[in-house]
Amino acid sequence: MIVIDSQSRQPIYEQIVEHVESLIAAGVMSQGEQLPSVRALAVELSINPNTIQKAYAILEEHGAIYPVKGKGNFVSEKDKVTDRMKGQCFGRLKETVDQAKKLGINEEEFSIKVRTYYREGKHD
Repeated sequence: MIVIDSQSRQPIYEQIVEHVESLIAAGVMSQGEQLPSVRALAVELSINPNTIQKAYAILEEHGAIYPVKGKGNFVSEKDKVTDRMKGQCFGRLKETVDQAKKLGINEEEFSIKVRTYYREGKHD
């Protein structure tokens, strides 16, 4: 379910947060679905339980999951996750547009590239 890239420079807790949010946004994890316990996931991934706890705390802060005392953590509404992820995406897009302007890329050229990437999935 959750895969960690031990070679990545990204902290493990951030990888867990991103992976869980992606699973929720994709509909792989449904509203009300229980997440693995901190201990179970720590054993499964062979990492410190504190790392899992930190990831779960961030997911709760993001509104992606909610705790039920004595029962565990559960997936929140998909819309909360997708809305947050869309906001992040648009934020990165704004930064990219600002950088393109500084580089002198005109709106038409930029728009053509965006349409190409969006429609065809090219990344060059």
